[in-house]
Amino acid sequence: MSYKFRAISEQTPDNKWRDYFEEMWPSYKKWYFSEGVNARPRYLTCLNQLKRHMPELVPIYHQLVELGGGSDSVARALSLYNPPMYFSGCSQAVWRRHDQCFLIRNYDYHPLYTEGVMVKTKWDKRTVIGMSDCLWGLVDGMNDSGLAVSLAFGGKTEGGSGFGVPLIVRYVLETCDTTIEAVAVLKRVPCHMAYNLTVLDAQGVAVTVWLAPDAEAIVLDDLATTNHQEKITWKRHAIATKTVERLVFLDQSLRNEYLSTEGFVQGFLQPPLYSDAFKRGFGTLYTSIYYPREGVVKVIWKDQSWVQSFIAFEEGEREVKYLDLGVSSLPIPKHVTTIV
Repeated sequence: MSYKFRAISEQTPDNKWRDYFEEMWPSYKKWYFSEGVNARPRYLTCLNQLKRHMPELVPIYHQLVELGGGSDSVARALSLYNPPMYFSGCSQAVWRRHDQCFLIRNYDYHPLYTEGVMVKTKWDKRTVIGMSDCLWGLVDGMNDSGLAVSLAFGGKTEGGSGFGVPLIVRYVLETCDTTIEAVAVLKRVPCHMAYNLTVLDAQGVAVTVWLAPDAEAIVLDDLATTNHQEKITWKRHAIATKTVERLVFLDQSLRNEYLSTEGFVQGFLQPPLYSDAFKRGFGTLYTSIYYPREGVVKVIWKDQSWVQSFIAFEEGEREVKYLDLGVSSLPIPKHVTTIV
């Protein structure tokens, strides 16, 4: 399978976002209402929750809903309030040695369910670069204040009331400048699933934040995280994704005083951090590295890389090939080419 990653720059939502929405919406609509129309919150509930917890996003939310056609289904889905549950892999860490400071992560998921779009936006006061998800959320990203955030599934099957974490990541980057500010937001905005967030700012302050539905956020000084929290609760997923082995590898790498910066980065392109389990939905799709002090993001694969920055961001495409991925139950996006 050939997959095209894209880069799109649009300060405020307009034609580029609308074209992108029209391409992705059939898949997202099928996913969001997969459990039935009545399984998702009504529009007024979604809007009121957004106003209560993330009021700064409400103006841009209304713009996006209008660009998307203004229907009830579009408005409910874009709120990302109490969406269906979803599971992934991911490994992430912060490196602060050899005069280098960056957040690095592997994004492990299924290409057919991944947007694969790096976006640069300026919806309010801050310019943001990140990998898009759920049409206006982010799975990882950084703003021009030097705050970087990435997410990883927290390993728990229980869900609750709250927002999809990609929108929370977007909100943090739209409203915060420092790790301390980000933590304050993460403590108050409800998340509908368990997720582990890594946060790093331009001053080098880094934390791991464990989020879980209907529970207080737990803030740790850990510089690495994978797909479990205080203990393993979903053993089957833990074994399949090697979450324990990956975290041990990361911790050992961070403690290895002889390991070079390049050696640390290359570790993300090899097992156990790198996964080729694409058919099972947690193959490594890309490795992203965020340099807060330089305002640079680098996306790497085994055979190529893509460097972007706030000063020099270029739209374009990168084609990446993965192993055969099987048959999808969702419409295949235009940027995915199936090779039989």
